[in-house]
Amino acid sequence: MGAPIMSNITSLPDAKRVGMVSLGCPKALVDSERILTRLRADGYAMSPDYDGADVVLVNTCGFLDSAKEESLAAIGEAIAENGRVIVTGCMGDEAEAIRAAHPQVLAVTGAHQYEQVVEAVHTHAPPSQGPYVDLIPQPDIKLTPRHYSYLKISEGCNHACSFCIIPQLRGKLASRRIDAVLREAEKLIAAGTRELLVISQDTSAYGVDTRHEAKMWKGREVRAHMTDLARELGQLRDDNGKAPWTRLHYVYPYPHVDKVIPLMAEGLLTPYLDIPFQHAAPSVLKSMRRPANEAKVLARLKSWRDICPDIAIRSSFVVGFPGESEDDFKYLIDWLEEAQLDRVGAFRFEPVEGAAANDLPDPVPEAVKEERYARLMEVTERISAAKLAAKVGKTVPVIIDEVGEADEDGDIGATGRSQADAPEIDGAVYLRNVPATLQQGAIVEVEIEDADAHDLFGVIAD
Repeated sequence: MGAPIMSNITSLPDAKRVGMVSLGCPKALVDSERILTRLRADGYAMSPDYDGADVVLVNTCGFLDSAKEESLAAIGEAIAENGRVIVTGCMGDEAEAIRAAHPQVLAVTGAHQYEQVVEAVHTHAPPSQGPYVDLIPQPDIKLTPRHYSYLKISEGCNHACSFCIIPQLRGKLASRRIDAVLREAEKLIAAGTRELLVISQDTSAYGVDTRHEAKMWKGREVRAHMTDLARELGQLRDDNGKAPWTRLHYVYPYPHVDKVIPLMAEGLLTPYLDIPFQHAAPSVLKSMRRPANEAKVLARLKSWRDICPDIAIRSSFVVGFPGESEDDFKYLIDWLEEAQLDRVGAFRFEPVEGAAANDLPDPVPEAVKEERYARLMEVTERISAAKLAAKVGKTVPVIIDEVGEADEDGDIGATGRSQADAPEIDGAVYLRNVPATLQQGAIVEVEIEDADAHDLFGVIAD
């Protein structure tokens, strides 16, 4: 036998590390997850802080001027703390403005331009590992807790709302294949997701651009349509045969939305709809280029509650839109009193560069905007408080987001959400005296003991 052949073995260099600052909506968060997943597949490691990063990505929001200011501030902080910064996201379309404020940035790319972002990282922080490293597939990176996940079903939007520039930033509607969406949902559930949050710019329009193209799924054809998608998601189960919560966001009230309400009544979908009504006064809706069918919407809300009494409706409204009169605002308040929405967010109108609304006459003074905003919030908080007070004494399912440490008496508290509460935007359920074995992501029955204007308080039911 000949002498053994000795190879020259050297230690592999450390992986280059990437930091991420993700701003804006959940759709941007999904973009951040996809970018980081791709970079890890290319041999990069993730850095939780500025100091350990070879390059920092800032995923910006550019929808409102205030969001742009926040994005520019975040870029400035990343430059001050690290110095090597690549900018992406919705504000990336304003590269000149970004470079004027921060000429040190290494590169600027636009929204969901994944390949360009990865190319910029490769250019400014070349991967240090060779082609034979990381051959084992890695799980996707998540920026949310393990127990809930955002499921993006499309990009872009076909609407031409006068206050919005999303179509300019993210393009026209581009729906994902339904089999790809369902495979991703199945994969997320297998990895521990207990709550799916379906997101897009317009969930109700899913598949319109592909003429609701059908694909084979589990031996049958399924259309790229919101109702088909909702039905299929409602049938997914984890390894223990349990159904995850499935929550629909950004739902425009098209007629076919009526068909998903029975799925909620059957327990296939979480009884929750996030519908961006924006206003109720017909003249304001017309100026916004939004459907002006507020009376019909009220009738549909009643119908939905008849079918599914537990349904929670969340919406957002703009106050101080150009031309909004006091009568228009009072119309909105009266509409809200009748609609009795469960969760409401409000925004003061801000001009957005490139939006048609900027050219509308009769701007509302800032002081009037503030006064109307305060009045609207007072009304909606009163409605919310009454709705939550009605849950005292009832038992509701709650998903656990966080389990605390024991206090000096040994009691452990936890924070969760009911089916009426989406993460980050709605209220919470605060639990007392939970068992030390309670895990994040568990779904438990909770007896509600108290309530305020936004949150519930309770204990795990016996």
